[in-house]
Amino acid sequence: MIRLRPLIIFIFTVFLLPACASTQTIPPTSAPTVETLSASPVTLTVAAAADLTPAFQELGGLFTNQTGISVVFTFGSTGQLTQQIEQGAPVDVFAAANRSYIDELDSAGLLITDTVALYAQGRITLWTRADSPLTFSRIDDLTQDGVSRIAIANPEHAPYGVAAREALESAGLWEAVQSKLILGENIAQTMQYAETGNVDVAIVALSLSIAAGDEGRYVLIPAELHNPLDQALAVIGSTAHKAEARQFAAFVNSQAGREVMRRYGFVLPGEAPVE
Repeated sequence: MIRLRPLIIFIFTVFLLPACASTQTIPPTSAPTVETLSASPVTLTVAAAADLTPAFQELGGLFTNQTGISVVFTFGSTGQLTQQIEQGAPVDVFAAANRSYIDELDSAGLLITDTVALYAQGRITLWTRADSPLTFSRIDDLTQDGVSRIAIANPEHAPYGVAAREALESAGLWEAVQSKLILGENIAQTMQYAETGNVDVAIVALSLSIAAGDEGRYVLIPAELHNPLDQALAVIGSTAHKAEARQFAAFVNSQAGREVMRRYGFVLPGEAPVE
């Protein structure tokens, strides 16, 4: 043991001390400065009702071109999007298909109250494929022979589904057609059922009917058959991009934004509906 001790000391000196010295010479990793972080490009996340899909995709491109701020959209039923926001989903702006959901979130303290704004009123239609042998000129035509499947959005969480149910009830048709109903999770899925021929006709948003172009035919359902689809938006209180989110919310109601929304059949604040 006495003879091994110098060897142990030698090994410690040769191998361990240089290792300690080399550790001390590694330069520390530099943290990003505040200036670097603030210069990073901003991408907004906008949760939007499914009826807004074509209009907001176009509007989002215009907004990015004008501001340099990127926008990522999450489209779905207003009720389901509201639940996700309540559960803390990372969203900057929410555009709902019914103002009541915005008011609900505002009452819960989840929105920046002074950004709450009405941006449109929606309309509903009867939509069929262009190659369908069925024709519709009014809602009562849903009871004609040959109609076996009718799609509407789920009224449990989709405002356009609520409007469809109200219209059917007002027309005295709810009981007659209830067994024929196919429910979509949102109005976009409802439209898809009709586009693919899985249903004979669908009650969908006018915006989607216009976007479908020559692929189908549609007739407006009278607005007096259902409660107004007053659509509102707001900036989410937890957003990390308040200034940019405010910019997008304001852009929807700007002249450029209103021009896009008008093309997709939305009734705009201060304007009369077109029958």
